[in-house]
Amino acid sequence: MQVPLQIAFHNLDCSDAIKELIEERVAWLERYYDRIISCGVVVEEPHRRHRQGNQYQVRIDLTVPGVELVSKHEPPDHPDNSARNWDLATTIRHTFDIARRRLEEYVRRHRNEVKSHETLPRARVSQLFDAAGGYGFLATSDGREVYFHRNAVLNGGFDELAVGSEVTFVEEPGDKGPQASTVRTIGRNNEK
Repeated sequence: MQVPLQIAFHNLDCSDAIKELIEERVAWLERYYDRIISCGVVVEEPHRRHRQGNQYQVRIDLTVPGVELVSKHEPPDHPDNSARNWDLATTIRHTFDIARRRLEEYVRRHRNEVKSHETLPRARVSQLFDAAGGYGFLATSDGREVYFHRNAVLNGGFDELAVGSEVTFVEEPGDKGPQASTVRTIGRNNEK
């Protein structure tokens, strides 16, 4: 981390065991994603409810490139919900689990943004020769003609092609120059 870990306690005394637990959980987050800029943890006991047990509030602010991820655990509105009457260590672990899931989601989104999907080139059918073995030529936007065979047209769609049909294709080197494979028609029903 570029900025040292910040831990704050409100309305309760801090203990070495709780500090160690927080440091251990932050270290795990750093091992998972080493570009964390800063982390702040606030542990608070907003109310002392001796009849229902003390409830804790924990907030974790993680700063990563481009965004701040906030995770928090707050006591429920109804104190009779015993499932949330956790001790402090359990509340901290639960909140760090939330932070980990948010960090994992951020990393997945970030990695998907880095990926770029290459768009397939488009062309128009310029010539068709069905009787001579089923082949044709595509006119590309840069003025070239690219050969294709009927087997290169997806879903057996060669017979549905006409001169002027718009298609996408993958260009490959052939014996006599460039040829198209994976030819896909673009139209109302076939557009991808």
